[in-house]
Amino acid sequence: MAGLLNNPYAQLDSQIEQLLRGEIIPEDEVRVMCEKTKEVLSKEENVVPVRAPITVVGDIHGQFADLVELFQIGGRAPETNYLFLGDYVDRGYDSVETVCTVIAMKARWPDRVTLLRGNHESRQITQVYGFYDECMRKYGHAGIWKAFTDLFDYMPLTAVIENQIFCPHGGLSPSIDSLEDVRKIDRFQEVPHEGPVCDLVWSDPDDRTGWGMSPRGAGYTFGQDITEQFNHANGLKMIARAHQLVMEGYLPTHDNGLVTIFSAPNYCYRCGNQAAIMEVSETMDTEFLQFDPAPRRGEEQSAAKRCPDYFL
Repeated sequence: MAGLLNNPYAQLDSQIEQLLRGEIIPEDEVRVMCEKTKEVLSKEENVVPVRAPITVVGDIHGQFADLVELFQIGGRAPETNYLFLGDYVDRGYDSVETVCTVIAMKARWPDRVTLLRGNHESRQITQVYGFYDECMRKYGHAGIWKAFTDLFDYMPLTAVIENQIFCPHGGLSPSIDSLEDVRKIDRFQEVPHEGPVCDLVWSDPDDRTGWGMSPRGAGYTFGQDITEQFNHANGLKMIARAHQLVMEGYLPTHDNGLVTIFSAPNYCYRCGNQAAIMEVSETMDTEFLQFDPAPRRGEEQSAAKRCPDYFL
C-alpha cells in the first residue's frame, strides 16, 4: 500500500511487466485498466497532435511475441514515444495480452503513447476473426470482450505528426477534404458500415486515378491524385497508414506521398512477410526498421491450417 501511495502508477508498472512476461491480467484489473484508458482517450480529439521523435507501428493482430520483439528493436516506452495505428486484435492467438499491453501503456504514459482505432477495433469484426472467442476462452465469458469493445469506441481515428504526417489506420474518404472535417466527426460509436469513420479505417491506396469501390466491401480505393490533393490542401508531407499486408513490412507509394506500415511479421503465422516500424526523428527524417518473427511457443505452428484466406 505504501508503494502505491508513493507511486500512483505502481500497479500499472507491475501490470505492464506482468504482461510483457506473457501473463494474463485478472479480469477485475483489466476492467479498471479499461476505465482508466477510456478516461484518457475521451479527452483526445479525432486528430491527435503528436510530437516527434515518434515510432509508428502498424497492424499487430494479436501476435504478442512479435510485439515484445518490436519493443526490443524500437525501445520501451517511455524512452521511446509510440504511435500505434490500430488493429491490435484478431487473427493472432494473443490478442488479449496484446491489447492489454498497449492500453496499459496508454494509461501509464498518456503523452508518450498514442492509440488509434483500426477496422478490427469493432464489435462486428472481432466476433468473426477471433478476439471474441479468445476472450471467452481466457476469461470464460463475454464480459471482458464487451469492456474492450466499449473502450474501442473511444479510440481516436487519426493523428498528425508535427502537422506534417497524417496517420489514419486505413486511408482517405470522399467525405473528407481537410483535417478540420475529421475533427468534426462524432467518433464515439461502433464503426459504421459507410461514411467517413468507416472510410478512415477501411480504405486503401491503389494504382488508379480518383476513387474506386473497395474489394473489401467497406471504404474506398483511392489514387495518387487523391493523395496529392489531400496532402497539398492540408500542408502535409505524407500519409502514413497501416491496414494492408506488405511483404517488406513497409511500402511507399503514390510517389512517396503515402507509406503503408505493417508490423505483424509472418502474418497469421504463415505469410512469410517481414514487419516494420517507422521512426520519425526530431528533424522529421523517417527510417524504417524491419524485423522477422520472434521465436514462439509450439501451438502456433499449426495456425496455417486454421487461418482464413481473406486478409483484412
